[in-house]
Amino acid sequence: MATSKRTLFLKRRMRVRNKLRSVNAGRMRLSVHRSNKNISVQLIDDVNGVTVASASSLEKDLGFVGKNNVDAATKVGAAIAERAKKAGVEAAYFDRGGFLFHGSIKALADAAREGGLKI
Repeated sequence: MATSKRTLFLKRRMRVRNKLRSVNAGRMRLSVHRSNKNISVQLIDDVNGVTVASASSLEKDLGFVGKNNVDAATKVGAAIAERAKKAGVEAAYFDRGGFLFHGSIKALADAAREGGLKI
């Protein structure tokens, strides 16, 4: 039986998220969303249900509006690390969702690590 790409993506997302929740209890979640044109990331406190910080390639001051490439992901990763430090967050777990840890997702994670965020 053929399984659609969307179904496989949703299964992979839930598998990754549930595994991370069980292993990293008490830490904030760094959630990534990637589309064909943009990439965005949020630092989420799941206990209180609030977004602490966010960054996106849609922000004009980053200079990559409408682009989803490795350079844009690197800028977004550096921005979220800076904003997380401002909010007083030093460690979070990286929730890649159903996306593979490759290309722009990997570049974002590496830039956040270089910015001082422990993920």
